[in-house]
This record gives sequence, C-alpha cells and structure tokens, in this order.
Amino acid sequence: MALNGLLDIQIAVPNPQELFDFWLQHGMGATADGVLGTPDRPVQMQIAEGTYRHLSSMHLSCDSEADIAAIAKRLTDAGITSTSDSTSVRCVDPIFGHAIVIDVGSPHSLTPTQKRAFNGPGELTRVNTRADAVLHTEMPVVRRVGHVVLGTPHLAEAVDFYSNVLGYRISDQIMKGFATFMRVESDHHNLMIQPGPTSYLNHYAVEVDDIDAVGLAGSHALKDERVSSIIGVGRHNLGANVFWYLQDPSGNMFEFFSDMDQIVDEEVWDRVHRRLDWEGEDGPAGFAVWGPNEPPEVFFSPPDLPSIAAAREANGLK
Repeated sequence: MALNGLLDIQIAVPNPQELFDFWLQHGMGATADGVLGTPDRPVQMQIAEGTYRHLSSMHLSCDSEADIAAIAKRLTDAGITSTSDSTSVRCVDPIFGHAIVIDVGSPHSLTPTQKRAFNGPGELTRVNTRADAVLHTEMPVVRRVGHVVLGTPHLAEAVDFYSNVLGYRISDQIMKGFATFMRVESDHHNLMIQPGPTSYLNHYAVEVDDIDAVGLAGSHALKDERVSSIIGVGRHNLGANVFWYLQDPSGNMFEFFSDMDQIVDEEVWDRVHRRLDWEGEDGPAGFAVWGPNEPPEVFFSPPDLPSIAAAREANGLK
C-alpha cells in the first residue's frame, strides 16, 4: 500500500477568522497559528484567505521513499509538474487547482471511540441511570477530518488523476464513474468525486464518536444563527456512515459523521462487495438506507456555484 493517510486539508474563504472561530466553538482546538486540530491529530484543518471558497490544499502520507519516487514518476509521465525530494512530493491538482503535498509517514493513531451503554431487548447494559447522551449534552470533540467530496464536470480526468496517478483506491462507483468513492486509509472513502457544473468543494466531513455525537454536534452547530441544516440525520448506503450535513458560516457544506465502513482486507472487499456500476435504486446506491433520501437542490447545486465558476475562470482554472 502506497498512500496511507489523509493528514489535513486547507480551505480558503473570504473571511478565514470567521470559520476558524466557528470550529474553535464546535469541536476543534487551535494548535498553532491558523491551524485547527483534535486531541489525537493536532493538524487537521487550516483556514486561509481566498477570494472565493474552495479547497486550497490536501496533505497526504505514504509508506516509503520508494512510494514518493513512484508517485513523482507517474506525475511526470502524466505531464504534471511536481517538485520532490526523497521524502516528499508536491504538485497542483490539474482539475481543481489545489496544492497536493505527499510526505512519507502516516496519520497519528486515534484513541478508541467513546463507549456508551445502550439498552436493548433482553440486554440491559445501562441500569439505574440515564443515557450518557442525556447526562452529557456538551459539544462533542471532533476526532478528525475524514473525507472531502469534490464536484466537477471533468469526472473521468479527475478520477484518473486520483486513482491512477496519485494512487487512491476505488471502493465503489455509481453508474461506471458517474460518482466515485476512493480511499487512502481504511475508511470506505476519504475522497468522493461527483458531477458538478464547475469544479468545486461540495463538502468536507469531520468524524465524531457515534450517532449520539452526530446529533449533539449538529444541534450545537445550529445554535449559531449563521449555520443551517441541509439534510440529516440519516445513514448512507455506500459507506454506511451516519450523517448530518450543515452549512458553515462561510457557505461550505460540512458533514458530521460516524460509523463508516472500514476496509482492511482489500481482496475481500474488491471480490465480495465492490461494484463499479451501482444504479439509482440498485442496492445500496441510494442516498440513505434510513433518514431523508432526497437531498435538497442546494446539496448538489449551492447558490454560489456561478461566482465560484467566474472566480476560477478569472484565475485561469478550468
């Protein structure tokens, strides 16, 4: 395995302090100037200033110096300019325009998730006390940034770059590439690429411990009048994660999620579970197995897409 981790991301917005302060209040901590982190992973998200909202950097890790050399060669063979040394390679995404940095290393390990006692028929694991989520209603700690979803009209080119050049592994596809779920860690997806009228950041996702934490985190975020709920709570089909999508103060959609499928035996997953041709209602290709199953128009077509397209054109991006 070459790529092994999504280390951190940088998001550019017109008012970076506003978004930085939002996450300080909703589950992350300031670990350096302009850097947001979690107890296990001190660098998870940086907020930069930009004329429009977009993903500005993606930081990945890989296993070895040999992987760096192989990735650098594939970039050269694909005609993509990069700079590298024995332990790092840097390039610019040819479709979306954000910086990509890959270092030899791996993500900091995560401490075990918080254990809550749940009662069920015939199994009483919590007696003579209230549920933990009732007793502890404060904002949950964010565990990490788990994935990003990008929209683009250049689907085939984007999927080829991430899978064949960088080395992301494909977990599932809808309609033979109409939407592609890819991973670098054991998560079902650390990146999804889907259709869009311009190339843009559809959403970023932060992991919390469990379904109660998803509900508590979303409820706390909605106390901020600048935040709105987009869709949730529900459980996705592909990836199987519990989700709640909201809009942050900078206009980005973000997701609180928990309990995503984990792929640790790739041969078994590819042989038994992976499909590249899921269709609309064919098996788990639908949006959710429970909860709202019809995303609102804003989920796929945020109102600022025309201004994003204009800004990208002004910056020479396709």
